[in-house]
Amino acid sequence: MSLGTPRWWYQRRGGAMGATRLLLTPVSWIWAGVTAWKIASAKPIDPGVPVICVGNLTMGGTGKTPIVRALMAHITALGVPVHGLSRGYGGRLPGPVEVDPERHSAQDVGDEPLLLALEGPVWVARNRADGAEEAAISGAAVIVMDDGHQNGSVAKALSLVVVDGETRDGEWPFGGGGVFPAGPMREPLQAGLARADAVVLLMPADLGRPDPELLKLFGATPVLIARLEPAQSPPRGPQLGFAGVGKPWKVERSLRAAGCELIDFAAFPDHFAYDEATLQALHARALDAGAGLVTTEKDWVRLPPHWRGRVVAWPVRARFSDPALLNKLLERVLPD
Repeated sequence: MSLGTPRWWYQRRGGAMGATRLLLTPVSWIWAGVTAWKIASAKPIDPGVPVICVGNLTMGGTGKTPIVRALMAHITALGVPVHGLSRGYGGRLPGPVEVDPERHSAQDVGDEPLLLALEGPVWVARNRADGAEEAAISGAAVIVMDDGHQNGSVAKALSLVVVDGETRDGEWPFGGGGVFPAGPMREPLQAGLARADAVVLLMPADLGRPDPELLKLFGATPVLIARLEPAQSPPRGPQLGFAGVGKPWKVERSLRAAGCELIDFAAFPDHFAYDEATLQALHARALDAGAGLVTTEKDWVRLPPHWRGRVVAWPVRARFSDPALLNKLLERVLPD
């Protein structure tokens, strides 16, 4: 979303934006109705190989891409040829095209596919059905699709929904349950859960057990726990952090929890295209404070090449807490 993710969406009740939420509710009814109609009227295409969809129930910031990366790595380790599939949000190429990190930029294929391509072949296609068919023709035995829980163009063998498991500072992953634009939901919670085979609850590394109240919402739907963990320590010394992701405040929180000496943090909208003026301004602020610049991997791949040497990418990885439970789900769809 070009305007960024409103933080008030994730307040469970009332709050300073309670009146705005109320005013937007009638529009949310229209959004929910159109979404339900599209899902019901879709005619999914079977690409000939199983498709695992990693989607979500909210507008963004849940951690789908780290989960897709972890799944691709896990399936590859099982010896099964796996390809990724993405719509390529923010890229100019309609596809289907196989991502080549040596040739393509984030402006070509989007930032997330470039990260996924570190784990194996990845296809970008505005028409997901076309992309899935190309992946199958090119040797995929299974496809992991990044996003698409509300898209019915491709037949799904397994549907996973990623939920942000962080419940602190007054935040709740579904806010007050309002559908866009009155809240973060893409569709009503129970409607989305009804089509899910399992929930992936993505937890920060520094939090303990999941909130029992949150777990109750999922009813009989199986829940996989995954932890978002730093792949390396943050850079030493004072740092100016910045991020253009779904929930940039979570990046700031995670950097501090990992011991980063942040002197300031700049938040930008998701998939923000960093221009020279913005980067020069960040550099000047850091220089004045005697600090370095640090950002996420997803942001780093969107930087112009001549800026990448001046900014440190801080990588994180998702790790499943119960690989045996994950394998039990995958047994239903992976080829023998």
